[in-house]
Amino acid sequence: MLQTLRIRDFAIIAELELRLAGGFVVFTGETGAGKSIIVDAVQLLLGGRAEATAVRTGAETALVEGEFALDGAAGAAAAALLEREGLVDEPGRVVLGREVRREGRSLARVNGRSVGLSLLREIGELLVDVHGQSEHLSLLRVREHLALLDRFAENEAPRQAFAAEHAALVRVRQELDLLRQGERDAARRSEMLEYAIQEIEAARVRPGEKAALKEERLRLANAERLAELAALAEAALAESTGARPARDAVGGPGAIERLGQAAHAAADLAKLDPALADLAAEIQGIEDQAAETARRLRRYRESLEFNPRRLEQVEERLATIHDLERKYGEGEEAILAHLERARLERQSIAHAGERIAALAKEAAQRLEQLGRLGSELSKSRRAAAARLGRGIESELQDLQMAGARFDVDFRWEDDPAGAPADGRRVGFTRTGLDLVEFLVAPNPGEGLKPLAKIASGGETSRLMLGLKSVLARADHTPTLIFDEIDQGIGGRVGGVVGHKLWRLARNHQVLCITHLPQLAAHGDQHFRVEKVQRGGRTFTTVGPLTPEERLEELAQMLGGATDANRRSASELLDEARRAQG
Repeated sequence: MLQTLRIRDFAIIAELELRLAGGFVVFTGETGAGKSIIVDAVQLLLGGRAEATAVRTGAETALVEGEFALDGAAGAAAAALLEREGLVDEPGRVVLGREVRREGRSLARVNGRSVGLSLLREIGELLVDVHGQSEHLSLLRVREHLALLDRFAENEAPRQAFAAEHAALVRVRQELDLLRQGERDAARRSEMLEYAIQEIEAARVRPGEKAALKEERLRLANAERLAELAALAEAALAESTGARPARDAVGGPGAIERLGQAAHAAADLAKLDPALADLAAEIQGIEDQAAETARRLRRYRESLEFNPRRLEQVEERLATIHDLERKYGEGEEAILAHLERARLERQSIAHAGERIAALAKEAAQRLEQLGRLGSELSKSRRAAAARLGRGIESELQDLQMAGARFDVDFRWEDDPAGAPADGRRVGFTRTGLDLVEFLVAPNPGEGLKPLAKIASGGETSRLMLGLKSVLARADHTPTLIFDEIDQGIGGRVGGVVGHKLWRLARNHQVLCITHLPQLAAHGDQHFRVEKVQRGGRTFTTVGPLTPEERLEELAQMLGGATDANRRSASELLDEARRAQG
């Protein structure tokens, strides 16, 4: 609901702030006072075209700002949109703004932050409908007709069931498309997989093999030097004179022999001083450890292999592993993982035909189900369309449009891949099989035409009112604005229109610009629009009326503030209250 409307330097409005109530709000005033400027400002706020000529003379920018309470389903949708865009300031509230500069550039804002014009329009369409001279009419957007009809028919459950089945079919078809595409490439892919599997299996790669081969290659490449160094270490431990290799021989006892001498001496010491018994045992242990180390060095030296052929084999094996790594991933684990994936994919290709057949069968079953659900939904819609037509034609008769006709055009489009229904293959969307458009014939003898192509003006506004009155429960738009809905109708019908607008305002906030006192008398809140001159400049002012001021305004609208007209105005107010119960 629109709670506050602020306008600055727009056309002949210098500064204006309106605080609006819910229910039925009327604006009255002399012709040319600027009533329609308020509607123009709202249209600008909702994303309408920005004209530099709208900026008040002498000002650099024009500003329109509206503060809305987010109530009901439309408010919830707008709140979700704000949440998605990260524009929430205060839950349950939004401020839309539009600024037009003299050079023609305009800015759109939501909660004080600059946004694209398309986002402003998207939010605005959820919150306000302007009916009258403009094209900003939700009922003229054909894409809205099906949703309105479904809400009128209370088709939410079957519509959701169809949408769920449609989503499931889309998933099945997507998987089918992928598998069929894969099937076309299966032969080539299967050959590639088979080659990789055979290559890796033939190589018999083992985890940790690469590291072991590198160690072996190091030993083979340096076998002679390793043997020489092992012999030197062994000799240093165990050599007696002449035991070392000739080129390094220096003669003398080895470390083990010297440790034996030390152990023997320590044993003699322990005989003389028992406190040294542990020392003798410690030296004996070191001698034994040195002897074991010498034996290990000997075994290592004897294990060394001077084998150029084996070195060549190791190099070839490492080259094989490197080639596999280049193709299938770094390390033996990656190669073996690729082997497992290739085996699984080869198996899936082998069974792809079975899966394709199963999915094709499921797709056909879901199409059959969509055909059944779509046909049932279409029957419900057609029955609701008949009720809707009768209700709207009755409303139009009350609005002095007797003989006007309303109908709903239903179309099915043939599609070879569509759902089976009534012996046809019918195209569908997530909303069903039907393509729907509202049709009207405003005057007797005229053929039915699309609602989007009817003439504008008062006739259009009354038609919109008739539609809105019947679709009130189905229409979630919180604020409805009717500009000069009384065009072309007399006072007697004006009272009927006023009562219908008041009744419509029980579920919506309704703003109406009118010249008819019979209509204005039904308002819950009444504003007077006046044009004044100060300092050689023209200004439009708008203000709420007290009960006394309202009586005077209605008398003026009846022809002048005479006692007779005041009595008539009072009777209009009493009659409106009686009609409202």
